[in-house]
Amino acid sequence: MTPLSPSELAQFTGSTEWFRHSFNRAVIYTEGVRFLAARGGAFWLIDAIATHIGSRVFNEAAAKDDRIALMHFWKLAVNPDQSARLTAVPDSGEPPFIDQLVMFTDFPLSEVDVWAQGNGEGYTLMLPSEY
Repeated sequence: MTPLSPSELAQFTGSTEWFRHSFNRAVIYTEGVRFLAARGGAFWLIDAIATHIGSRVFNEAAAKDDRIALMHFWKLAVNPDQSARLTAVPDSGEPPFIDQLVMFTDFPLSEVDVWAQGNGEGYTLMLPSEY
């Protein structure tokens, strides 16, 4: 796996090409998210987010909070023991409506944020710098 740094991710400021997720066709992602997955060995992260989007738990949360359909925020936080937690919140400082324990990861950063914006047909995953 090639090293990955937050400064590399910050260089993505928009996208001219989008990639459709293979099994959740309602999810597309930007060049920055693709770079994150490729360089960080984390296509599994895109899969995890795409699996949650449209799930029963996700849909119940979205039915209670209209903001989720417009935009919500994912965070992967890696622990020193190489476990991690993947969470989704409707806004900063609010409790997560998705909270998944990842038993092991060799993801190279201690944390990363991926934002999901409703696009009329589903969701676009992007890095914060791409918003």
